[in-house]
Amino acid sequence: MFEKVNPSHPDKVADRIAGAIVDLAYKNQDNPKIAVEVLIGHGKCHIIAESSVCLATSEVKELVKRIAGNVAVDYVEVPQDKHLAENQADGFRCGDNGIFRGVPLTKEQKELARVAREIYAAYPTDGKYILNGERLIICQSQARSTELSSKYKTAEVNPLGDWFGGTDVDTGATNRKLGSDMADSVTGGGLHGKDLSKADVSVNVYAFIKAQETGVPVELCCAIGDEYIDGKPYNEIVEIAREFIFDLGGFEKFAEWGLV
Repeated sequence: MFEKVNPSHPDKVADRIAGAIVDLAYKNQDNPKIAVEVLIGHGKCHIIAESSVCLATSEVKELVKRIAGNVAVDYVEVPQDKHLAENQADGFRCGDNGIFRGVPLTKEQKELARVAREIYAAYPTDGKYILNGERLIICQSQARSTELSSKYKTAEVNPLGDWFGGTDVDTGATNRKLGSDMADSVTGGGLHGKDLSKADVSVNVYAFIKAQETGVPVELCCAIGDEYIDGKPYNEIVEIAREFIFDLGGFEKFAEWGLV
C-alpha cells in the first residue's frame, strides 16, 4: 500500500518553496547553512529561515509568486544558532542526531510513482494517488473524472466528484508528505528546506541510494558532530547527496517528488 502526491499538492508547494529558498542560499554561498519552514494557504505564505546567508526578501517573494501565485508573503530570517554553526566551522560534521533508513522500492511503489507522473504531465494541478494491490485510487483536481476513468478503467476516480484543490482549499506545510517522498524509508527527519550539512538531507539520501543499489534495507544512526557514518567520512556522504540533488536540478526540483 502506498500513497503519492504530486508537486501541486499544497504540502508539496510548501516543500518546493522551501527548496527554492535553499537553492537561493546556495546561489549566494558555496556551503550555506540554512533551515526553512513554510506554511501556506488561503492567500498567505509564512516562512521562517534560520540561515548563515542573508537573502533578499524581494527575491524570496519573487520565487513564492513563481511557485504559488499571488499570495501575501511573511518572511522571517534569523541567524543560525551559534552552537550549530560552530559544529560546521572547520568542515562537514553530522548536523543532527538521527536514525535513518533506506529501503528498496517495491514494484507497487515504482508503479504508483509512474502513474502519478503520467497523470501530472496531463493535469499539472493538485492530486494524490493510492495503490493497494490491484486497487488504484485517483484524486485529481481540475480534471474531468470521466476522462481519467476512460484511461484508468479499473481505478476509483475522484470518489466525491470533480474538485478544484490547491492552497485556496487546503493549507500546506513543509515535510508533511514524507511517506510520499520516501516510501518505506521514512523516519523522523524531514528532507526539505535544509542544506546538505543536515543529516536529514544527506544521510537520508545516502541510505536510500545504497538500499536501491544493494537491494538490502539500510539502517544508520548518528550523533551531532559525528565525522564518520557507515564507515565513510561525513563529507563523502554530503558529496553523494550533493551530486544526487544537483543532478535533479537543485533542491526545488528535489522537493517536487522526493526520492520516489
